[in-house]
Amino acid sequence: MVILFFGIMIGIGIYCKKNSTDVDGFVLGGRSVGPWLTAFAYGTSYFSAVVFVGYAGQFGWKYGIAATWAGIGNALIGSLMAWWILGRRTRVMTQHLSSATMPQFFEKRFASPGLKLAASAIIFIFLIPYTASLYNGLSRLFGMAFNIDYSVCVIVMAVITAVYVIIGGYMATAVNDFVQGIVMIAGIIAVISAVLKGQGGFTEALSQLGQVSDPTVSDIPGAFISFLGPDPANLLGVVILTSLGTWGLPQMVQKFYAIKSEKAINKGMIISTVFALIVAGGCYFLGGFGRLFSDRVDVAAEGYDAIIPAMLSDLSPFLISVVVILVLSASMSTLSSLVLTSSSTLTLDFIKGNLVKKMSEKRQLLTIRALIVVFILISVVLALIQHNSSVTFIAQLMGISWGALAGAFLAPFLFGLYWKKTTKAAVWTSFLFSTVVMLSNIFFPQYFPALLRSPINAGVFCMLAGLILVPAVSLITRKPNAEHIRQVFSCYDRTVTVCVTDSIGDTKEDTQ
Repeated sequence: MVILFFGIMIGIGIYCKKNSTDVDGFVLGGRSVGPWLTAFAYGTSYFSAVVFVGYAGQFGWKYGIAATWAGIGNALIGSLMAWWILGRRTRVMTQHLSSATMPQFFEKRFASPGLKLAASAIIFIFLIPYTASLYNGLSRLFGMAFNIDYSVCVIVMAVITAVYVIIGGYMATAVNDFVQGIVMIAGIIAVISAVLKGQGGFTEALSQLGQVSDPTVSDIPGAFISFLGPDPANLLGVVILTSLGTWGLPQMVQKFYAIKSEKAINKGMIISTVFALIVAGGCYFLGGFGRLFSDRVDVAAEGYDAIIPAMLSDLSPFLISVVVILVLSASMSTLSSLVLTSSSTLTLDFIKGNLVKKMSEKRQLLTIRALIVVFILISVVLALIQHNSSVTFIAQLMGISWGALAGAFLAPFLFGLYWKKTTKAAVWTSFLFSTVVMLSNIFFPQYFPALLRSPINAGVFCMLAGLILVPAVSLITRKPNAEHIRQVFSCYDRTVTVCVTDSIGDTKEDTQ
C-alpha cells in the first residue's frame, strides 16, 4: 500500500508537469484552481502528523474528551471564518497587486521593499522547525509498523515529496492534496471506530475514562469527560493558536491566491469546514481516550508523542497500514506546501531584484526548484539532529513556528486587507515584536512568566498582541500616501454595467 501510494504521488506530479512551465503556473497553478482542490489543499496543509500524533496525543492526555474543542475551533475559526473573512479580499487584492507570495503583498500594499525582505526571512527561518516536526511524528508510526530506522523514514518521505513538487509545482501539490485528503477522511473514521471497538464501544470507553483520575491535573471526579476538561484556560490557548493561527500562516493564506473565482471561494469555504470538522475533530476526539492506554506508554519517559502509536499498536495489519498511509498523506501534503512556500518566497522576494537584479522566467523556475531541494535537505538534517536533542515534543516545535509566523503576519495581513490607515511602521512593529518574543522563548524561557514559558501560549500572546499593536501604532505614526492607498483599494470598487429591457412600459409608477 505504501509503494502504491508513493507511485500515485509521483504519477500525479508527472501528469501536472504541463501546468508548471512558468512561475505563475508553478507557484499558483495559474490562479485557476477549483474549490474542491483548494479546500482540500487548505485542509491537508493545515493538518499533519503534528496534529495526529503530537497535538492529539498531548492535548488528549491533558484535557480528555474536551480536547475535541480544539478540532471544533479549527473547523469554525481556522477554516470557516478564515475563508469568510480573508478568502475573497485576499484573492481580489493579491491579483490586483500582482503578488504571488505574502512578502510581495506586504511590499506592494505598504510600498516597502524592506518589508518584503523581512517577511521572506521570517518565513524561511520559522518554517524549518515546523518541517522538522512533520518528520518526527511520521517516524513514530513507521517505527511502530515496520521497525524502520528514523533516518530512513525521514529521507524516503523527503525524496518522494521533493520529486512530485519539483516536477508538478502547485498543481501537483493541489491534486495530491485532494487524494491525500480523501485518505485522511476515510482513515480517521476507520481508526476511531477500531480503537473504540477495542475498548468495548463508545459508551464503555467513556465510562472507563470517567473513572480515570490524576491528582496532578485535577481533583474533580470525571474531569477527563467533562465539558471543558480539567484545565479550560490552557485549552483555550490551544484552540486560539491552532485555529486563529492559520490566518497568518503564508502556506495557508496563499491558497486563496490560487482559487479561480468568488463562487469557488464560497463553495470551498463549506468543503474546507466539513473537512476540518472530520479530520481535526476526529484526531482530538481520538486523543481524548489516550489515558485508557496508560499501561502501554510511559509519558514521563517516552513523551506525549508516544501516546497515539501506543493506542494503535493492537490494530490489525490492514488498519495499521491505513494509519501509516493516513499520516503519510497528512505529512507529505503539509511538507509540500511548506517547501513550495519557502522556496518561492526566497526566490521571488529575496533573490530576485536583490541578489540577482535581472532574472528570467526560466532562471526563476530553476532557482525555485533548486531551493526546494535545499530547504528539504536543511529540514532533514535538523530533524535528525532534533531527534537526539532536548526538543522532543512535536507540539513544542509547531508552537514555535506557528507562534512566530502567525504572530508576525496575522494582524498586518488582516488590517492590510481591510483598514486603509494601517501603516508601514505598524507592520514593522508586529514583525519585530513576535520574532523577538518567540526567539527569546526558545533560548531564555526562564525569564518568561510561568504561563508564557510554553511556546504555544507565547504564540497566542504574540497573535493577540499584534491585533492591538498594529492599530495602536498606526494611529500614532505617519499616515500612508493617500494616492497609493486609493490605488490599492480600488480593486474593491468595481463598477458593474447592467442592460435592462422594459417590456411593460415606462410609467411613473414603474420607475418608482
